[in-house]
Amino acid sequence: MAQPIPLEIPPRNPRADLRSRLEQAPEEHAEAVLAAYEVLQQLHERGVLEIMRGALAASDEILEKVVDNARTPEAIRAIRNLLFWRRILGSIEPEWFQGIFQAIPEGIAQATAERDRPVSLFGLLRRAISRDSLRGLAAAIDFLQAFGRHLRSSESKTKET
Repeated sequence: MAQPIPLEIPPRNPRADLRSRLEQAPEEHAEAVLAAYEVLQQLHERGVLEIMRGALAASDEILEKVVDNARTPEAIRAIRNLLFWRRILGSIEPEWFQGIFQAIPEGIAQATAERDRPVSLFGLLRRAISRDSLRGLAAAIDFLQAFGRHLRSSESKTKET
């Protein structure tokens, strides 16, 4: 009759595995270890490690102050406003912002360059009826209409409560 083959698996020693990996690590990761030492030295030279050590020592006190400040009505409103603005800014195409932010320095430069010239009513009127000015005025009026509509709806909600 056949005899079973005994299977004996030696018990696994996780510490020995870790020690083996640790002994081989400097050879396998020499460049990464040297780069990490360089980063650590630069953090030490700039005082970042000292700041982190101080922050860790005072972490409970800092956390307590942050929590106390976050509980104020102003902080709660600020956080709500930030969340609201995140949603609003996320819905606006970057090209639209680019147009607005390019127009600001351009308009300031034009206004300061023409500072010495007298401003006339007819000159302003001529500039106001230009194609670009009318387009800007139309966008401003569209914004004001939407703003007024939302003001009216928020006033009606306030009266209902």
